[in-house]
Amino acid sequence: MAIHALKLGLSQHLSKSINPALKIKVWGLDFPTPIGIAAGFDKNADVFEALLNLGFGFVETGTVTPLAQRGNDKPRVFRLPEDKSIINRLGFNNRGLDPYTQKLKKWAELNAPGIIGANIGKNKLSKDHISDFVKCVSNLSNFASYLVINVSSPNTPGLRDLQTRNDLKALLIAVIEARNTSSNSPPLLVKIAPDLFGKDKQDIADVALETNIDGIIISNTTIGRPAGLKSSNKIEKGGLSGEQLFESSTQLLRDMYKLTEGKLALVGVGGVSNGAQAYAKIKAGASLVQLYTAMIYKGPGIALTVSEELATLLRDDGYSNISDAVGADHR
Repeated sequence: MAIHALKLGLSQHLSKSINPALKIKVWGLDFPTPIGIAAGFDKNADVFEALLNLGFGFVETGTVTPLAQRGNDKPRVFRLPEDKSIINRLGFNNRGLDPYTQKLKKWAELNAPGIIGANIGKNKLSKDHISDFVKCVSNLSNFASYLVINVSSPNTPGLRDLQTRNDLKALLIAVIEARNTSSNSPPLLVKIAPDLFGKDKQDIADVALETNIDGIIISNTTIGRPAGLKSSNKIEKGGLSGEQLFESSTQLLRDMYKLTEGKLALVGVGGVSNGAQAYAKIKAGASLVQLYTAMIYKGPGIALTVSEELATLLRDDGYSNISDAVGADHR
């Protein structure tokens, strides 16, 4: 219903002047605010312009796969209102690469303002995952502001196995080569799961630095179920997002900032619903922050609210620009 409302222009144009202290340059791109919307909402690149008008500094569309797929059987999304969280097992439902590419191509040809990312996955029944990712990268490199290799959704069988050192390195080398053949050559990121152990973290950090990718998104949903969940829906299978993911995803962000020695731009996502939580991600090492579940519970004004609260916290701590606070916890 939210997607349809945005398509019809029924949402209020909430965008207003953003505090200049929130402007940040990452990968050579000028972000008006570090607060973006995570992949999974605008799966088919239908409403990214409307989302920018709601005050998001950038929009990550997708996840897109080469072929259209229906996703997992319904019901597949479950609210946990007592926990301010969501469990989903959508399974990369989307209309496929061709119509998605046309949407981003049309936007790029207009030279319209805004930063639009493309989150890329593999088809559930694909026998050649590298080819799936390479095809998407080849199609989208000339049109997307940045690309994200999604190897972290828990809802596509075998996908998270691609986070292991050798598989991840082979995949990243292949997609970097495909990206580099485009005239645009956009920044390339990898999105990782929160359910990682020490060696897994080190391997991902090592591969990220070895392959010279541009950044890491931390993190996707968790298959874990934190103690204290109240909702009866906690028994459902799938990835948990929302407030209950905040602590673990932020700790992983801290760890990855240390392991990558602050050399890569990190995007913090998981449980952000207010300016203080966004600020915590930034001080932990994130240059940019994304949210999604919070919009479900707090409504379409969430981006502007978080940005305003974040600007106040920056001012109170004496920072003149958001970039000065990135990684502050490690100094």
